[in-house]
Amino acid sequence: MKLARAIHFDDSDTRVFHSPARTGEWCISGGFEFSNWSEADLTGKAKQAFTNGWMGVETFGRASFVAVTQIEENERDAIATALAQHFVDIYGAPSVEAAMGVAMEEISQMVALCEDQAFNTLLTVTRELTEAGVKESYRMIESQDAGIEQFAIHGSLDDEPHQH
Repeated sequence: MKLARAIHFDDSDTRVFHSPARTGEWCISGGFEFSNWSEADLTGKAKQAFTNGWMGVETFGRASFVAVTQIEENERDAIATALAQHFVDIYGAPSVEAAMGVAMEEISQMVALCEDQAFNTLLTVTRELTEAGVKESYRMIESQDAGIEQFAIHGSLDDEPHQH
């Protein structure tokens, strides 16, 4: 099974999102957060989160890029529980048990998006408000032989740029 983790190439997410996702954090689309939004809500950092942000399911922060990787069933179940708790804490779901179905559905949608992608494929999301609600579209960027995995694991923002 595949899912995606937040990946950062620089510190831009710390500047464009109110709450950036942590590097390596499991992510989902998180478009549900914007279901009741209107054009009036789309300003500043909130607009950036709406337009281009994946939702991390640990910090509930946002990331511009995610990378496809393997996820184990027990990891998926753990993030589903965390997401269900988020639905209780933030959206008023009556219980984690009551919210678990919706949490699993959100994760299943992301698994389906990632399933046919090669490992280390980068994904971006773009959202827009339409008459019918929030419309999401996705872009897949295949990893090059340059070694995105090496950068994601060994890269440092403090060092001089390295050639791989």
